[in-house]
Amino acid sequence: MNLALADVGRIIDKAATIVVTTHVHPDGDAIGSMLGLYHGLSERHKVRLILDDSVPPMLGFLPGAENIERVDAAGRLAADLLVIVDAGDIDRIGAVATNVSAPRLNIDHHKSNNGFADYNYVDTTVSSTGEIVYRLLRLMGKRFTIDLAVNLYTAIATDCGFFRYANTTPDTMICCAHLMEIGVRPDLISEALETRPVGVLRALAKTLSTLEIEDGGRIAVITAGPDVLQEADNDTEGFINFPRAVEGVELAIMFTVFASAVRVSFRSKSVDVSRLAAAFGGGGHIRAAGCTIEGNLETVKPRVLAAARNMVGGKEL
Repeated sequence: MNLALADVGRIIDKAATIVVTTHVHPDGDAIGSMLGLYHGLSERHKVRLILDDSVPPMLGFLPGAENIERVDAAGRLAADLLVIVDAGDIDRIGAVATNVSAPRLNIDHHKSNNGFADYNYVDTTVSSTGEIVYRLLRLMGKRFTIDLAVNLYTAIATDCGFFRYANTTPDTMICCAHLMEIGVRPDLISEALETRPVGVLRALAKTLSTLEIEDGGRIAVITAGPDVLQEADNDTEGFINFPRAVEGVELAIMFTVFASAVRVSFRSKSVDVSRLAAAFGGGGHIRAAGCTIEGNLETVKPRVLAAARNMVGGKEL
């Protein structure tokens, strides 16, 4: 059952100790939403931020990011409430699911969310989980500090492509206008997100050199191997947007190769890639989705490309 937002606020109000987490391979919406809740709730609640991953270097500037603990360092713990933001299913939070003993509250905007928690609030009409957190904290009457505002602006703006994607709504703009009134400087946030180490640029060049055009120009594919990940310090955020920009391409795919699995990212201009990701145990949005498949590139890539060709061609997956 999907709760009303007011009910979510009441559940949080009853919890003295709260753990907040998000999905592995976190993006701006994930980290910004975590930190937004941290800044919004810490005055009245004891809040810990636990993650089964590292904070991406490009998001390290966010106020409070230093308070995010790795799950292996935090160990096992109990709390009154585990708040899970921006995760479509329980597997996406990794070891946090087993290491934290608490009732679970799921706050998300992904179409593929399966309502996995004890309490669920999923709104697929909004731009981002950050927009839900903004509405929730406003409804709860929380004080909006500049640190809170910076995190929520980053969460919202990064998930709607800085207001370029179709998930941007008038309400999205109203939220961000209010955050700017508090003191958010979009230019400074953009500069922080766009400033990357030289290794990331070299890794991008290597990745783009793998570009393949498939299915008569409708599918573009890039691959990032272990050498690229090492040079980029695992920071490949945004690489997938380059093949998506190729003229005539309807679907972009990025394969990121790890020791025993391949992470597959999908971006599209016309097809519902959340269905494509779901076929391989993943999920996401209509125009942006992903999955992680056990195996090596040689076995994973042909399977994914076959399904992608079927999707672009309007056939069954």
